[in-house]
Amino acid sequence: MAEQPQVIVQPAVAPNKQYGARKDGNLKSIFAASPVYLGELTDAERKRTYQELALDGTVVGGNGINSYNRDFVDAPDLTEVETGGGGLPASPYMPNLTSPGPGSVSATDQPVYNGELPDPETNVEFGSGLGGLANPADTSGRIAEQNIVTIGSYISGRSYQGSDGQS
Repeated sequence: MAEQPQVIVQPAVAPNKQYGARKDGNLKSIFAASPVYLGELTDAERKRTYQELALDGTVVGGNGINSYNRDFVDAPDLTEVETGGGGLPASPYMPNLTSPGPGSVSATDQPVYNGELPDPETNVEFGSGLGGLANPADTSGRIAEQNIVTIGSYISGRSYQGSDGQS
């Protein structure tokens, strides 16, 4: 993320020098109907629009998904995942790898997986963060709290304080 604030639509005041400086009067004259110069597009308006269109609420009928809530209100709780045979996963983190048996291609015919499951305490993944064992029911609320103000305060490798597995 940039360490310095970036121009959205309202640039800093142009320096008053002969060469190599933006001439605001000329630009306003040339682009008199521009929503930037009419005051319709401002930094505050763009931030508000981004918050509404990218971070808040439910998307309905978009990108092949009937609806999607950006606040993750239905995040799964991995402690409540039912495991076993008959098409169920072997664990909340791993599918059932068993074959349904000769002559069947139906997952409902799968027996319970009796192989060795990875130990969640020693299963370390690449990168930073809480890893693949973080429970979405625990982390989604913190992510949903993000807004246009907090986005500007992200810390490299974290989406919220503590999400890197550190304090």
